[in-house]
This record gives sequence, structure tokens and C-alpha cells, in this order.
Amino acid sequence: MSRRIALSIAAGVVVLGGAGAFALAYAGDQPPAFAHSTARYTAPAAGRDGSLAFSTEVTASSGLKSLKVLAWPEKSRFAEKPPTAKDMAEVESATCEPATSDTARCAYKAVVSTADAASTPHGAWHIAVLATAEDGRTTLDTEVTDFTVG
Repeated sequence: MSRRIALSIAAGVVVLGGAGAFALAYAGDQPPAFAHSTARYTAPAAGRDGSLAFSTEVTASSGLKSLKVLAWPEKSRFAEKPPTAKDMAEVESATCEPATSDTARCAYKAVVSTADAASTPHGAWHIAVLATAEDGRTTLDTEVTDFTVG
């Protein structure tokens, strides 16, 4: 093998190795992502309160700092202009527990009284979530999952 061919092969290996290292480094810095999101609404009945239960898995390479949750009716001001990160700053947080080194399982539950249910719009609702990773990256999903109030 000539020296020129050997140098070309060596240079190619260095370039490919560097590109692979860059790709791995970049993959580690992704914003939070959601999976397996579900919501369940139970109306109050027989003198007992109802509830809204929401759960999701959040993957964040640096770890999850917080998850804010907002339920909003399809026929509301958010239908024309979805919730923003600023809107989400003041809403309640989910409780999150680590599942793996970069994934957390989060749950949120709200009690629905008979009075709340009477004033709640019926129909389709959406869940908006704002995840903040330990490194400060955020992901806002204004319709991560849906439920129906009957």
C-alpha cells in the first residue's frame, strides 16, 4: 500500500471519528421529550369528589428540573392562541420521580368538586405541559394529550 493511500485512510478515520463524537455530544444536549402521556377525568358522583389525573414520562439528558401542567378546554382563549411558556409559569407542577438516569415519570392529580364540575365547560380538553431540564432547556407541548368532560 502506498504511503499516500495510507494517509488518506488515516485522515478519513479521524474525520469520521470526530463526526461521530460530535453527533454523540449533540445527542446528549437535546431538550426534554414526552412519551406515554395520558389523562383521565372522573366526574363527581354520589357525594364524592371527582378528579383529573395526568401522567407522562419525560426524557431530559441533563435531568428534569420541573414539569408544569395546565388543563384547558378546547373552546377557550387558548384555542386561538395556545398557552405560552409565560402562561405556564404560574400553573401547578406535577410530581416527578426518576425512572432512569435521563427519564422521569411524572403525575399530576387535581380534585374536582361538585361545584367545580358544575362550572366546568363540557367537551374536549387538552393538557399543556412545560418541562424544564436541569440544564435550563425547556419544551412546551400545548396538546400533549386530551380528555373529555361529559
